[in-house]
This record gives sequence, structure tokens and C-alpha cells, in this order.
Amino acid sequence: MHRRHLLQAGTALGLAGTVPTLWAAGMKPGPQAALIVVDVQNCFVDGGTLPVKGGAEVVPVINKIAAAFDTIVLTQDWHTAGHASFASTYAGKKPFDSTKLKYGQQVLWPDHCVQGTEDAALHKDLQLPTAQVIVRKGFHKDVDSYSAFEEADRKTPTGLSGYLKERGTKTVYVTGLATDFCVAWTALDARKRGFAVYVVEDATRAIDLNGSLAAAWKQMLAAGVKRIQSADIATA
Repeated sequence: MHRRHLLQAGTALGLAGTVPTLWAAGMKPGPQAALIVVDVQNCFVDGGTLPVKGGAEVVPVINKIAAAFDTIVLTQDWHTAGHASFASTYAGKKPFDSTKLKYGQQVLWPDHCVQGTEDAALHKDLQLPTAQVIVRKGFHKDVDSYSAFEEADRKTPTGLSGYLKERGTKTVYVTGLATDFCVAWTALDARKRGFAVYVVEDATRAIDLNGSLAAAWKQMLAAGVKRIQSADIATA
């Protein structure tokens, strides 16, 4: 599912409403569950280069529910300078235009999350001392990468699936930024790889361009992704 496809789907379907939440009060993730924290970085919060409205609001929610998980994985967008997804790489292009790359249409973004910069750093208030792995994605100059599991060419794995399966993980809970892009891609790819998947809605924030949020939820729910709130998770 490409970002552009999400935007087009939202516009074409005219999806403006929301889908009812699945309530599962007091659910305990257990030792076969993993928490995936997607791209909670300076670039995606207020003051960053590609801010998601309210992005920093996910931080205390994620910190709270993290206590329920033995396995915690974080992801970081980790782009090269002059990355293929940057509008500045192409003469005459501006952010949110698109271009055709060898793996398909690519939405072009402002320069963001460049390797080693403060903009690419994890948010300073994340308190996840038991996190074991950081998956860096988008570091190949010619390929974007939204999902924690697979790059945008849809053939280059990150290795996360193997890591989780080696640890006996059966279920993943996905949080972070942004709901309608990297969170959705991660959730959908996790389902494709056989995991049960929950997206913790109040631990995410969306860009929501042209109905992209409603389109993303429609695709996730159709794929069997469950929609929950942080209050549904027992943390004690």
C-alpha cells in the first residue's frame, strides 16, 4: 500500500467518519507480545521538519503502556542527505508532489530525519529503557521505507519479522507516527507475516491528507488489524 494510494483512496471513497473502536478492557499482552514504537522522532513533532499535529502527545501514552511489554522495538526514519523521497532532490519539485521511481510512484517530502542530525533523534521524553532494538529505515538512498518490516520496493526486508519470530512473538501492538502512513504500513505488513496486530489509537497521531486516515483504517480493519485504546491494556 503506497502513501499515494492511501491519499487517493481516501479522496475517492469520501471517507470522513471513523470506524468503531474494538474495546477489550484489561487485556494483558503477555510474553508473546511486542510493542512497536514507530518513528517518534524530533522530525515528526512540532518544531521538526515534517511535523505531525499533536505528535508529541503520543509520548506519555507510549511510556505508560510500555510497562506491559517484555519486548519493545523502536523504529527511526534514517535518511541519507539527498534521499530519493526528498522534493529538494529534484529540480522543479516541491513537497507533496510525486515522482516515478523504479519501484513505483513516490510522494516527495520535505528533507527530514537525515542520519545523525538532531531532527532524526528519538523524542527526548521517550522513557523506554527496556527497549531491545532500534530498526532504522529509509537509509538506502534510492528507496523509501515506511514499514518497520519491509522497504517501499516491497521486496527488501528489514529483518524485524525474523527477530520477533525468533523471540516467539505472536502479537504486535503498534504505536507512533503517523497513523495513516508508517503505522498503517507496519500494521499491514505485520498481518501479512502472520502476527496478530493491535493499533493503539490514542498512542498514534495522523497526517490525514485528503481522507488518508479513514482510508488507512479501512484497509487495516479489512486486513484484521484490531483498533484499541491505551486504556484497554492492563499495565499493572
